[in-house]
Amino acid sequence: MTETVLIEYQSTLTCPHCGHCETETMAADACQFFYDCKGCDALLRPKEGDCCVFCSYGDIPCPPIQAAQPKGGEECCGG
Repeated sequence: MTETVLIEYQSTLTCPHCGHCETETMAADACQFFYDCKGCDALLRPKEGDCCVFCSYGDIPCPPIQAAQPKGGEECCGG
């Protein structure tokens, strides 16, 4: 039996510098390495070990990570 994975494409990013929250749409098959905070203009980058800003600062991880989790993996973007 194949498990259907429901992928979410909206994630709320929270800036670690000012706490500003913004809901953004994630690409289905790409990692976003940079994000400009709309609250303080800080340039957010992924934390060490994370593939993208959504995995570091979002409430929902990126779609490739979501798809890999039910299979027991955490690889993203061909990694």
